[in-house]
Amino acid sequence: MKHTCLLLTSIASLALTGFAQDASVAVIELKPSANPASPLSFEKTELSVTAGQKVKLTLNNTGGVLPQPHNFLLLKPGKMDAVGALANAMLADPQGMAKSYIPEAAKPDIVVNTKLVQPNQSETIEFTAPAEAGDYPYICTFPGHWMLMRGVMHVTK
Repeated sequence: MKHTCLLLTSIASLALTGFAQDASVAVIELKPSANPASPLSFEKTELSVTAGQKVKLTLNNTGGVLPQPHNFLLLKPGKMDAVGALANAMLADPQGMAKSYIPEAAKPDIVVNTKLVQPNQSETIEFTAPAEAGDYPYICTFPGHWMLMRGVMHVTK
């Protein structure tokens, strides 16, 4: 009887919170920095997930010092500079904004990405973390941002 009451209390507690989190899913919220000393950066510059883990990532474009559009591109290891250079070249593309400043030529080097998220909006993407362990860089490719607005997702076995 004692165990039944404990179980029912636990279920009621989960019901009050609205849902039970699946421990196998990494839930990540990423926001622009609210620090005036580093306005063009992500609030978190290091993320950790397990290889093959399900990931639910929300780019929440609120609270930043400089309200601007941002995106999130998770890249293959060693590809940040190449993708960043392609993103810089999009400044000359009149369709850059419509393409969310995601270079077509960089698609083979992009693991996953959001579209361009306007200030005070958010986008959630769900994906499976890479199967291979390593350090996967992430950047915002809105013009001029990628050199500062970056981080690393550590994928571990």
